[in-house]
Amino acid sequence: MSPRDRRHPREPSPNRLYRDPFNGKLMGVCAGIADYFGFDVWPVRFAAILALIFFTVPTIIAYLLAGALLDRKPADMYATSEEEDLWRGIRNRPGQTARDARVRFHEMERRLRQIEAYVTSKEFNLNREIRDLDR
Repeated sequence: MSPRDRRHPREPSPNRLYRDPFNGKLMGVCAGIADYFGFDVWPVRFAAILALIFFTVPTIIAYLLAGALLDRKPADMYATSEEEDLWRGIRNRPGQTARDARVRFHEMERRLRQIEAYVTSKEFNLNREIRDLDR
């Protein structure tokens, strides 16, 4: 843990930009940017190399600052790969993710109504009474 991490402890957030040294080559800045925006890492690295060729000093300064200021991506930030996919979808396609959630909630509501209709029906009471007789 670096001294800066001890001074400012923060909860891991899937909505923050992190360095990703696990998947990166040099400090993980390009890998972190690619992960945050949902890109493949190679186009981000290619853009960084082009920026380095045309704007050498500003690119080096920006890269070093990003490497020093961005926190390292926590290895245990997501509990499952499904959770990681969900948060990546929220960051990259919020409208589509909201539509998907709405469809899922409507489906859950429909199933809940079916369950409620069954539980309040005479058939349910009859089945329960028959089970009670078997005991």
